[in-house]
Amino acid sequence: MRPSITGRRGAVHVRRAVARDARRLTRLVTTSRAYEGPFAPMVAGYRVGPDYIEAHAVHVAVDDDGRVLGFYALILSPPELDLMFVADDAQGRGIGRLLVGHLRDEARRAGLTAVRVVAHPPAEGFYRGVGAERTGTVAANPPAVMWDRPELTLTVDGGP
Repeated sequence: MRPSITGRRGAVHVRRAVARDARRLTRLVTTSRAYEGPFAPMVAGYRVGPDYIEAHAVHVAVDDDGRVLGFYALILSPPELDLMFVADDAQGRGIGRLLVGHLRDEARRAGLTAVRVVAHPPAEGFYRGVGAERTGTVAANPPAVMWDRPELTLTVDGGP
């Protein structure tokens, strides 16, 4: 059974990303309002390529029209959430929670018990809201990342 939600704009389900999604995923990252202002350098020139999609467990949330509303990338070894983005105009519709639920299912199938999350500081509240627990802080790493980031653990069988 595919995880899905139904909202006022129809059903949303999660599927494995394919190479042709690369351009749309890149656009989701580089146009995210969460990375405006001081956070903009983090995604400037960022690219989600077909090779990345093939190498990692990348999944997309799509609506009935095939529009990509969000995605995540799970690295299995060591287990870490590498990327998670929800389109600005799709936020508040449960897409992030749907993706986290799917991530937990994928992690469970892979035999994982927990996944490390190094969060964008404004996203910490979201991750805590889906059951992740703060375990520390990852120090800034200039010039790529100019700010400290919260480190969390998302248990596979935990959370709301």
